[in-house]
Amino acid sequence: MCGIVGYVGEKKAQDFLISGLKRLEYRGYDSAGIVTIDEDKNATLVRAKGKIKNLEEKLAKEKRDDKIGIGHTRWATHGEPSERNAHPHQSGSIYLVHNGIIENYKELKQELGKYEFKSETDSEVLAALIDSFYQDGKYPLTNAVVQALKLVKGTYGIAVVSALNPDEIVVARSGSPLIVGVGHNETLVASDASAIVGHTKHAIYLNDGEVATIKKNSIEIKTLNAEPVSAKVEEIETNLAAIQKGGYEHFLLKEIMEQPESLTETLRGRVRTEEGIVHLGGPGLTEAELRKIKHLIIVGCGTAYHAGLLASYYIEQFTPEITVETVIASEYRYRQAYIPEDAVALIVSQSGETADTLACLREIKKQGIKTIGIVNVIGSTIAREVDGGTYVHVGPEISVASTKAFTSQVIAMVMFGLTIAQAKGVKKSVLRPYVLEIAEMPEEIKKVLGNVKDEVEKIAKKYAKYEHAIYLGRDTAYPTAMEGALKLKEISYVDANAYAFGELKHGPLALVDDRFFEVAFLPEGALYEKAVSNVQEVLARGGHVLAVTNVEEFDLPVENVVKITTSIEIFAPVLMNLVSQLLAYYMTVAKGYNVDQPRNLAKSVTVE
Repeated sequence: MCGIVGYVGEKKAQDFLISGLKRLEYRGYDSAGIVTIDEDKNATLVRAKGKIKNLEEKLAKEKRDDKIGIGHTRWATHGEPSERNAHPHQSGSIYLVHNGIIENYKELKQELGKYEFKSETDSEVLAALIDSFYQDGKYPLTNAVVQALKLVKGTYGIAVVSALNPDEIVVARSGSPLIVGVGHNETLVASDASAIVGHTKHAIYLNDGEVATIKKNSIEIKTLNAEPVSAKVEEIETNLAAIQKGGYEHFLLKEIMEQPESLTETLRGRVRTEEGIVHLGGPGLTEAELRKIKHLIIVGCGTAYHAGLLASYYIEQFTPEITVETVIASEYRYRQAYIPEDAVALIVSQSGETADTLACLREIKKQGIKTIGIVNVIGSTIAREVDGGTYVHVGPEISVASTKAFTSQVIAMVMFGLTIAQAKGVKKSVLRPYVLEIAEMPEEIKKVLGNVKDEVEKIAKKYAKYEHAIYLGRDTAYPTAMEGALKLKEISYVDANAYAFGELKHGPLALVDDRFFEVAFLPEGALYEKAVSNVQEVLARGGHVLAVTNVEEFDLPVENVVKITTSIEIFAPVLMNLVSQLLAYYMTVAKGYNVDQPRNLAKSVTVE
């Protein structure tokens, strides 16, 4: 993996490919390359390790007016980041770009003994396999691709061209997203809609097991079994402005500051404050089906998992007869877990393409359990495969570190819980405080961001020297601590870990020394005094504590404190997470690291 682009039309392919790859930089990558083919069947292949600017420098010496080509940004799986491991890979006249993992590439490589492989990748093996069926153009390119894919085990999103056939691209997917953009006298290919926004508003989202033969004025889609597919052309909702920085230095800061607007979009038409209820049409469950639910499974990875965990604390508060289980997708997919018939699964993914989460969805559906997607990207694989769903509508997240999606995922899941509670007849007096605070959240987020942004920037500079951090919280503040630690570690590379306050005495207190600083989340409520006593334990051992609280009369002798002034009480930990986001951002800026493209990470994890 990571990013695929392709072009066939009347414009200069090199220009489109470079532009598209730049828009996919946010996904994370370590090398890049493109290949274009001219009318005389001459191919120009250019690859480079590192950033796209390195590729551009090499392309300056290889300028071509070719009208067809494919390109790729690579995030290493098999083989180190290097030019020889970069895509596109060549075998004979075949050039291929590939997202995913070919699990049986070693066996295939042995069977392709006559080929001399130049890279360490599994992708080059697939290129050779296609070439073995293509046999220098004796058979149609599409047929060669299909025959090769029938032998493949694993996941793939591929685009293939042949120097012998300079008017078509063949693309296929299984577990890794691909979009075909429909233009005027041109057809575009991308693994992410952001690469083709501004070029066309119309696209076809390929499904698993589909192969498309693409020319500038035609798109033919079939299954691997040669069955014709009637493709649905959909409108791309993302606009060009949404994938630009809009005056901010980094996408991450833009996305943090967008949360009042993004949450407003999540709530639009779904909250009825006068009645004290929420209304979600997407899940598609009847009142009777909602009343039967006794077990709720929330499936996610990383930030989505933390969002699910935080939502589960809230859902348990107002629907005590429901058991809520939040699971890590990469683990749950391999467990032999019993799922009761009265269960519903929430499948949570910003991209809608997360490989482990998608695998869980498919396994859960095999057991006959209803699945509900909590997804941001419209038309994504998870969004298409769930039984029902709720889009969070936060707009594109370009920075690798997820921020605005987390906030909306939490609230969307809580609203689903409220929908269940309403169907079960839970008193409105119990549910109304949650509904009213949800309605107030966008404005309160705006106020909190405005109040704390500059203060957190100053505090972040003080803590930028540290390489270790401990995040602490109780109850709903514990998942908030987990998400805060994840944000800090993924972009600033600080070794940050989160613990429940009550677990301090069971081991983590041993870590408290001058190498560490501690972030303590202290929301007002029944467990506040207990959390305060835990902070005292840290202070007694010389801890360097940053406290985040909404308590007005806060008087603990901590090094620094960020006070949240808000009318929100129940969802105060969600607002406290804004401080975590800003702290991670400004510490990373202070350390001089790449905020939007942290090392070793990719935005959409489409491999296991």
